[in-house]
Amino acid sequence: MTKLGNNLASANPDQNHEASTTTKGYWGWRNLFWEARTRILAWYVLLMVCFTGTSVGLIRQVLFEEAYKRIDSSLNQEVQEFQRLFQQGKNPLTGQPFGDDLAALFDVFLSRNIPNDGEFLLTIIDGQFYQSSPTALPDPLQPDARLLKGWTNLTQSAKGWEETSVGPILYYAEPVEIGGEIRGLFIVANVIAYEKEEVNEVVWVIIKVTLVVMVVASIVAWIAAGRVLAPLRSVTETARSISETDLTQRIPIQGTGEIAELTTTLNQMLDRLHRAFTSQRDFINDAGHELRTPITIIRGHLELWDDDPKAQQETLELVLDELDRMNRFVNDLLLLAKAEWRDFLQVEIIDIDSFTEELFAKAKALAERDWQLDAIASGRIVADRQRLTQAIMNLAENATQHTEAGDQIALGSAIDRHNAYFWVRDTGKGIDPANQKRIFERFARLPNSLRRSEGAGLGLSIVQSIAQAHQGQVKLNSRLGDGAQFTIVLPLEPKTG
Repeated sequence: MTKLGNNLASANPDQNHEASTTTKGYWGWRNLFWEARTRILAWYVLLMVCFTGTSVGLIRQVLFEEAYKRIDSSLNQEVQEFQRLFQQGKNPLTGQPFGDDLAALFDVFLSRNIPNDGEFLLTIIDGQFYQSSPTALPDPLQPDARLLKGWTNLTQSAKGWEETSVGPILYYAEPVEIGGEIRGLFIVANVIAYEKEEVNEVVWVIIKVTLVVMVVASIVAWIAAGRVLAPLRSVTETARSISETDLTQRIPIQGTGEIAELTTTLNQMLDRLHRAFTSQRDFINDAGHELRTPITIIRGHLELWDDDPKAQQETLELVLDELDRMNRFVNDLLLLAKAEWRDFLQVEIIDIDSFTEELFAKAKALAERDWQLDAIASGRIVADRQRLTQAIMNLAENATQHTEAGDQIALGSAIDRHNAYFWVRDTGKGIDPANQKRIFERFARLPNSLRRSEGAGLGLSIVQSIAQAHQGQVKLNSRLGDGAQFTIVLPLEPKTG
């Protein structure tokens, strides 16, 4: 800069500062306009305006249609009430018959019925206008109006609408026949303009409320956008919220660079920790849930130990069978903890009748209930005896958890040409239809459940897995307050390969 320029610059410091401030202000407003938060807000407002405009239009149309339906219903109701009074033929105030006194009939009806807003009750006797309610009539409904003169010539019921100076009018005209001739006419008319005005007022209120909501929502969206677009703060806050008991949260990856790479690495580490934690939790829950049932059966039978050698032998066999099943539970759970091993069936030919009786004997030791044996099928099935026992005992245990002492729990079996059926039903509280699919998921627990055990909700998912391994399925039939019935449907001879 020349000496003269330096002198000018030093001579006008306020002017230079003002120019610098103006430049910064210009670029500041430009950056504010083009930053992502502003563009997100602009799209948000645009979409809200489009959706709101469409919604308001649809709401207005729906309100009009509802108004038409309401008017039509009101017209029908007024005519029906008049017909009832006419058919009764007696004055409810004096108890005397109307006879040919049509004026008395109209007077009683008009005095006892208050029309809705925009609704008018008109009466005609011998072709001449008699009386109306309310008495103040719009121009198209005046006694000398063209519309009313046209109605006086009606000889049968008529219903429709007419375009008038005050807008469309819906009407229902009912002739009154006395002594074989038309003596009068009862008309119900409704000026739709009143209903339209009310609808427009409602729509205007909706528009004003929506505008206020849009302004508030836009401010909130502006603030939220600023928070969403702060990647470093998001990484820090999310990382702080993650604990050893909640490893499901993940840090959102935004953009590229060092922060995105750090976020990806942290998410991968959390995935590994979550898988390890879930595997350990599943193993503990599976072991606790599956070992509780056979232990209860063994304890129940040992507590009922009898001096009879035959009874002792039967109890011993049951106890040994349950111990074998416990051993298989532990071995299978250890294998499942290391890998998802699905080929765990050891099939054999099972006599369904003796197997059903054995299941019933084991189930009775689970809890003090009114145990019943519904039916025993006669036939054979190819299945894994211990796995099938495991599934049905889970159903019986589940039934005891949702019933009280004295409630009925029943087991049974049936067979047809293709399938075998094993069911457990109870007279408990039943299951809400909204939860009937969800209860088969792992760790699913019903809201407000009366279940008293501390199981992890694995029983029904295990039952379903065993049924599916046999190429079968589990069906549920339940209603609230009417108990539940779980049925295991298995093919008699599963397909191989």
